[in-house]
Amino acid sequence: MKTLNGGSAVPGGYYLSRSNWEMFPVARDGERLPGKPSEHYVKVPTAAALVLMPVLGGLMVVFLPFIGLYLTAKAVVSPVTNLFHRSAKDLAATVTPGWAPGAAHFTGKATEEKTAEEAGAGEAKLEELAKEVEEKRKA
Repeated sequence: MKTLNGGSAVPGGYYLSRSNWEMFPVARDGERLPGKPSEHYVKVPTAAALVLMPVLGGLMVVFLPFIGLYLTAKAVVSPVTNLFHRSAKDLAATVTPGWAPGAAHFTGKATEEKTAEEAGAGEAKLEELAKEVEEKRKA
């Protein structure tokens, strides 16, 4: 089954659009298919087109009420879901941390108690080191 793009010149016949299931008749050779080049068409033999057209029309008649019910339900439900979506988006914006390029968050944050203890331990080590240096200079 050869797929043709919209806007291309084709021989006469019937062409089925794969995106919206619509039949397009082309009367003369060299006419162009309607639509954008991104739309795809399939050439359908004339006998198949005569059978396919009433079937597609019947399917539309059968499913049209269901499509209407679906669109009505979607129109009723979408404002409610958008309300919750907007609230969730606002909440997520307040909860997420700010962007800090170059910051490393794998080490954790030092508490004030730890920093005071480390500062005291660091000073004691410096004093020991200073005493050691003085002893070696005297020797």
